[in-house]
Amino acid sequence: QVQLVESGGGLVQPGGSLRLACAASGSFFSIKAMGWYRQAPGKERELVATITSGGSTNYADSVKGRFTISRDNAKNTVYLQMNGLKPEDTAVYYCNADVVTSRWYDGGRPYWGQGTQVTVSS
Repeated sequence: QVQLVESGGGLVQPGGSLRLACAASGSFFSIKAMGWYRQAPGKERELVATITSGGSTNYADSVKGRFTISRDNAKNTVYLQMNGLKPEDTAVYYCNADVVTSRWYDGGRPYWGQGTQVTVSS
């Protein structure tokens, strides 16, 4: 019914920047909150940033001031601008979206993308 596809990952040097994008497609009525999560080797998946349909944002303390989440509702796409990247940012980054899939129920259901690798290394 719903697919989320991430793009923009890659290899970057410490202090560099990357911009991730996640586009939703398929059969749905609307998207509520969207967010980015990451999972580093040997670590649990953690929240990076979230954004509501109205544009309210929330960030993990570890990325606050360096990362910026945004969305284009017309394109059903969420972005993550990552500046000042550090080696500890290395992880697989996953897109998440709360998607309304029923015309009779306006609550969202969680969907996940396949993940995109971000590697920060000299």
